[in-house]
Amino acid sequence: MTGPLLESAVPENEAGGRRILAVWCACLAIDRWRLTLGVAAGEGADATPLALITDTAHGPRIAAANGAGLAAGAQPGMMLADARTLCPDLAVAPADPAGDLAFLEKLAVWAQRWGPWSALDPPDGVIVDVTGSSHLFGGEVGLLADARRIFARRRLTVRLAIAPTAGAAWALAHHGPSDCVLHPADDPARRLAELPVAALRLDDDTVTLLKRLGLKRLGDLHGVHREALVRRFRNRRSASANPLIRMDQLLGRVPEPLLPVLATEAPLVQRRLMEPIRHRALLDRVVADLSADMARVLEGQALGARRLELGLWKVDGEVVVRRLEVAAPSRDPAHLAGLFGRKLEDVDAGFGIEMVRLRASWTEPLALAQRDFEAAAEVHGTSLAACLDRLTVRLGAEAVRRPVPRASHIPERAQRWQGPLDPAKTMQSEFEFHARPVKLLDRPEPIGVIYETPDGLPRTFRWRDAVHTVARAEGPERIAPEWWRERSTARLRDYYRIEDSEGRRYWIYRSGVAGDGRGGVPEWFLQGLWG
Repeated sequence: MTGPLLESAVPENEAGGRRILAVWCACLAIDRWRLTLGVAAGEGADATPLALITDTAHGPRIAAANGAGLAAGAQPGMMLADARTLCPDLAVAPADPAGDLAFLEKLAVWAQRWGPWSALDPPDGVIVDVTGSSHLFGGEVGLLADARRIFARRRLTVRLAIAPTAGAAWALAHHGPSDCVLHPADDPARRLAELPVAALRLDDDTVTLLKRLGLKRLGDLHGVHREALVRRFRNRRSASANPLIRMDQLLGRVPEPLLPVLATEAPLVQRRLMEPIRHRALLDRVVADLSADMARVLEGQALGARRLELGLWKVDGEVVVRRLEVAAPSRDPAHLAGLFGRKLEDVDAGFGIEMVRLRASWTEPLALAQRDFEAAAEVHGTSLAACLDRLTVRLGAEAVRRPVPRASHIPERAQRWQGPLDPAKTMQSEFEFHARPVKLLDRPEPIGVIYETPDGLPRTFRWRDAVHTVARAEGPERIAPEWWRERSTARLRDYYRIEDSEGRRYWIYRSGVAGDGRGGVPEWFLQGLWG
């Protein structure tokens, strides 16, 4: 019989040399919201109950709350209506998960001041490898003190811990004492025995299952034989659902791969002018020179620009920014300078422009290629991407789009619009539909229908103040609502292909069935026209 799960510590030669710092931003969303308001607004924000909310299918739900909001009863995951019942004065603001993740990425790069590399621990943590760097801060205690001081200066609420493995550091940061250090000589099984099983980074269902089995602390697993847990969690291959994998990672028995965060600098070129310029011809010349400089920088890195930002610093301190996004990676200086020329038509130089900066904020790999001087595009025309870029600059980004299939059987959702050269991300080949009209209306339009029976074929309908007599009808084709996306009150549709007395063909549908319990009398809509 195999021994207990926590029978021994990590061998000295396996985990004794590595040191991991775990940073848990316990109030990341709230702290970031305060930082966006400024220091003065953040100081008085704790006095008022506040919650950050996200929209769901069932209504607004609380994503995070400040100290006053938590004290008033607003808890993450609670519906806003329930929280308002407990705290009528609760103030709300929209949550921004994407912004929080971007902030966490910048924080992970900034945290490399304590170690050679760092990794994200979403949604609110950072892992830093501090192996061999603690002596620069006077030891690991001094490193934690330095981190605590700097995070306090940045007004971020954090919990810190250092341990030989990422799992142990995470467990101590989330469930252990503040600023805890687990030394290589310590026995992690003994030091972590009093922590709850949630310290293994398990999902909620697995934690609930362990608690029902009477295993509430890591020490409770000491008397459980490994074979028993292997049989119970044999089919759970995900690390967050298998306590055996998480425990082995915590003790350093198996490696835990981490993806380091790499800082990338956007290519940037600029010109500081000896004298401010006020004339458009001079500005075009500077932009052309910067485009040539940017092309050389991108060529040296085998990159092409997809998004460019041109900044103009004026003498009076005003900064004018013009952004440009191209359809395909490009480093053609003449093409880029020509596109920016149309963006600068409304720029007022004022007393003059003294600095111009060009930055490529979005780049993609673009391999070097030998130019084909005999190609027809070089002689008679231009590339498709260049043509699309010119149309985008003239008409706007939203005017140049192409439809692509989307995985949905609802007609108005069966396609979506995207960039003309962007690859299609979803396919719809698994859906086999009946014939669809050549033209679909942007939105189904209500019509008045006369029929013999509530569920029978239509005989006459009125659309746009004109009455049409139905000569032929085919159907129905029944389409059920997408229950996983819509509310439970969504009604099914019965589609009909009809032809009026003048030979014009339409695609109409009845929303709902009489007596389905999801509304009143069924309504009729016209959605498409046949050629």
